[in-house]
Amino acid sequence: MADQTQEIMETAQKLGDLVSKHPATDKYRQAQKAVSEDAEASRLLADFDRQLESLARQEQTGMPVTDAQRQQLESLQSRISSHIKVKNLSLAQVDFMDLLRKISATWQRPLAETSPTAGAGRGAPGARLA
Repeated sequence: MADQTQEIMETAQKLGDLVSKHPATDKYRQAQKAVSEDAEASRLLADFDRQLESLARQEQTGMPVTDAQRQQLESLQSRISSHIKVKNLSLAQVDFMDLLRKISATWQRPLAETSPTAGAGRGAPGARLA
């Protein structure tokens, strides 16, 4: 069992190395860097996070979010979504997450096929297949 565990860990390391070199990963890293180096994009995202946290705290205390607050958040969200570097980051993140989803579905497939409930259309407990 220890040999098998070691083999799984070595294979996982190889997979991690491959994923880290994949173009989707590189594109995502570059987009993250571009946003972090852009003062306006960083400020917009930080402002959005602050507003979301503030509104969440407000709702937790039982105070409803006002229409003006909602409009202010929507306005900020609109400015963020129209920022080219943030757009690029969002697109790169979708590609990267899609890669991770495909990888996860691929390694989970054999588990679902050998599961006693596989014939019932269910995979391993907690597993979600694409």
